[in-house]
Amino acid sequence: MDDTSQRHRVVVVGSGFGGLFAVKALRRAPVDVTLISSTTYHLFQPLLYQVATGILSSGEVAPATRDILSSQRNLTVLAGTVKNIDLDRQVVRAHALGRTWFEQPYDSLIVAAGAGQSYFGNDHFAEFAPGMKSIDDALELRGRIFGAFEMAEVETDPEQLDEWLSFVVVGAGPTGVEMAGQIAELAHRALRGEFRRIDPHQAKVILLDAAPQVLPPFGEKLGVKAKQKLERLGVEVQLGAMVVGVDADGLDVRDADGSTRRIPSRTKVWAAGVSASPLGRQLAEQSGAEIDRAGRVHVDPDLTLPGHPEVFVVGDMMALDDLPGVAQVAMQGGKYAAKQIKARLKGKPSGEPFHYFDKGSMAVIARNQAVAKIGSVELWGIPAWLAWLFIHLIYLVGFKNRFTTLVSWFVTFVGRGRPQRAVTVQQVVGRQAIERVAQTDPAAVGKSGAPPSRSVA
Repeated sequence: MDDTSQRHRVVVVGSGFGGLFAVKALRRAPVDVTLISSTTYHLFQPLLYQVATGILSSGEVAPATRDILSSQRNLTVLAGTVKNIDLDRQVVRAHALGRTWFEQPYDSLIVAAGAGQSYFGNDHFAEFAPGMKSIDDALELRGRIFGAFEMAEVETDPEQLDEWLSFVVVGAGPTGVEMAGQIAELAHRALRGEFRRIDPHQAKVILLDAAPQVLPPFGEKLGVKAKQKLERLGVEVQLGAMVVGVDADGLDVRDADGSTRRIPSRTKVWAAGVSASPLGRQLAEQSGAEIDRAGRVHVDPDLTLPGHPEVFVVGDMMALDDLPGVAQVAMQGGKYAAKQIKARLKGKPSGEPFHYFDKGSMAVIARNQAVAKIGSVELWGIPAWLAWLFIHLIYLVGFKNRFTTLVSWFVTFVGRGRPQRAVTVQQVVGRQAIERVAQTDPAAVGKSGAPPSRSVA
């Protein structure tokens, strides 16, 4: 057996911020790294709403993982959805693109499988109100949003016309605020003069949330600023409003006083709540760790799974000290886990608690309008917007992506164009069709419960 086969094996699950930063931090370590991801790209999730509203292409926010990491010689990238982690055998089982199973043994494991959309027990809402967690979601919403204006142009029934021109965003966190602001800009600015039978400016954009404030994590002052700027854009902000029903033609909402009302709308966006990867529950059941309401695993202070120091859980899957589910937590957690592994291999002390450095929170509302909280400093308007542009450009992976994104932003923000407006019927109905197939033939879309068929050493 050669020296290479004797090296420490690190498996990283997920190619999001946590997984990508962990892998990069192990670049020069004397280890063999295997990255297993259900997607072939690294998704810059904070900009998904710009894909949905025609500003950016999917490639600009989702560069190929192999391209990003092609020069890392100690890395193997495998496409597969991890279905099971056997802590006793120290083996990861994955299903590759719905066709074949494989096993990957590990000495150290970093689980960064992220989170999906949560409908708080009402998963049937997803059929009519897509979330904003994947490229598929963003492309489907792009088709629904631009398609709504096209349908309105040919609609002759006034009641149905109102439904097509009513857009509802559920959730007043950063994603919901950014989405509502961009739909309003699309209707009131970008599409101006392009239709003959309808006036896009008459479109109604509603932002709903059961909370009493917009952007709760940003504090009351910035929450009020954001609400005011949204309302100036023409967005109706309705707080203390809980969604209790969703169908093809609208939503049912329960207000704080207990009364229920109906909002007619053909286009809904769900931006309220997240649910950690099901792998979190698996890890908890095997280790005895606790999970929170969102399915996140309570980890030890060094981000390891209780009783399993060889397993690190980072990003949206971990619960520790009420840390938020944001990209910076995942990035820092991934780098921290890699540092701990390298320290152990060198025989140096490890296990010191993970300390998160909060670099601030930002949310863009519209052109020249954003809010930002960086430590005790609060910004809004153009200064916050420029800070947002700069920070997001820095964290986009690769020069090409930064350059093309900058060009797209110039077209959108200096002019009023939307360079990415191509939509297809497949984008709109594809997700639902796949889910229907999965219900009748799970193996056809990679949801089979069959045992692994081969091992990848």
